[in-house]
Amino acid sequence: MDILIVKLSSIGDVIHTMPALNALRAHFPDARITWLVEEAASALVASHGAVDRVLISKRRRWVKGLLGPSCPQSAKEIFRFVAELRDTTYDLVIDFQGLMKSAVMVGLCRGKRKIGYNRTRELSYLALDERIEPYDRNAHAIHRYLNLIRHLNVKTSEIAFEIPYGEKEVLRAKTMLRKGGWSHGQPIVAMNPVARWETKLWGAWNFARLADRLIADSGCLVVFTGKGADRKEIAKIRSMMNCGCMDLSGSTDLRQLAALYETSTCVVSTDTGPMHLAAAMETPVVALFGPTAPWRTGPFGEGHHALRSDISCSPCFKRKCDSVACMRDISVSQVFDSVAAILKRS
Repeated sequence: MDILIVKLSSIGDVIHTMPALNALRAHFPDARITWLVEEAASALVASHGAVDRVLISKRRRWVKGLLGPSCPQSAKEIFRFVAELRDTTYDLVIDFQGLMKSAVMVGLCRGKRKIGYNRTRELSYLALDERIEPYDRNAHAIHRYLNLIRHLNVKTSEIAFEIPYGEKEVLRAKTMLRKGGWSHGQPIVAMNPVARWETKLWGAWNFARLADRLIADSGCLVVFTGKGADRKEIAKIRSMMNCGCMDLSGSTDLRQLAALYETSTCVVSTDTGPMHLAAAMETPVVALFGPTAPWRTGPFGEGHHALRSDISCSPCFKRKCDSVACMRDISVSQVFDSVAAILKRS
């Protein structure tokens, strides 16, 4: 049996789909499972034990290339990708994304059964031939994805992520930490302060004050994480601090970041992909929520703290806001108390 999972992005969404992947593998142990994903999250899928084949869409790069001098090369890569997408007639195609970009892929691929939720955004459900009635939008994303495969009589009682990483990534993470001055037994608080939405940001000054307080109070090592593009914001935070810390932004791939988070005592994060990665590693997370809803996309599992203000307009799911009061109203003391409780418990 050939199964195609269509979940292109983002990092957090891909992580949320992994329990459904593992449930499918348990139900169809001999199936050949292919996952169609975009580049950013592909490292989490490429080495996953439940996946036999990975198709990587370079959509962003291709679109940019088609508008520039590399147009012929981008066109060749697109045609090659489409040929690869269509080289198998899948017994089952599952669209976990529910957007136009996934609908295009579902429409292009060869599939006997194309399954997904009905009435999804951007009319993406039109590419499906089996449409499941919409699930509670206020349920956590993991449960929404698991509910989709219950239509196939797949048992979904066990939730497992199985993030793919190994001793190589653990060694790399611990080597970087030791070079930064970490001593064995010292608590590590990883902070991921940047997010793609402006409305999800908590502010450099808040992170600086929090880091200084934690270092002074617990003697922990504070490690900032993020993409290479986040270094400017993290440098701003560090310039406001009185204590020393580490900046590993842009220094880890996703598997190394998973190993780093597993080594950490606690992770403080805005609502972004690394927050979900830390939760999947079962490391306690203090997550800062403003425009989004933690009951939908918060850190999944026990022992996490999802902090948000009680402002009436939250969650609004807006990427732009003049006041961002929902994030501004989360105090440094609130976050400090949550982290301190985790440190004390550990």
